[in-house]
Amino acid sequence: MPIVQIEMFEGRTLEQKREMVKEVTQALVRTVKCPPEAVTIVIREMNKEDFAEVGLLYCDK
Repeated sequence: MPIVQIEMFEGRTLEQKREMVKEVTQALVRTVKCPPEAVTIVIREMNKEDFAEVGLLYCDK
């Protein structure tokens, strides 16, 4: 049973998320040969102020 966690900045529309989980599910069904019912996807959204690279908050770039 594949469990996929996707972390991304907030701001995507509900329709974009629907399309994303549909495409990710289809890719897993095709590549790991599992039924769609076995796929679980967790989306975690974060603010740009809650992510940093090279010592800088993303919102400060």
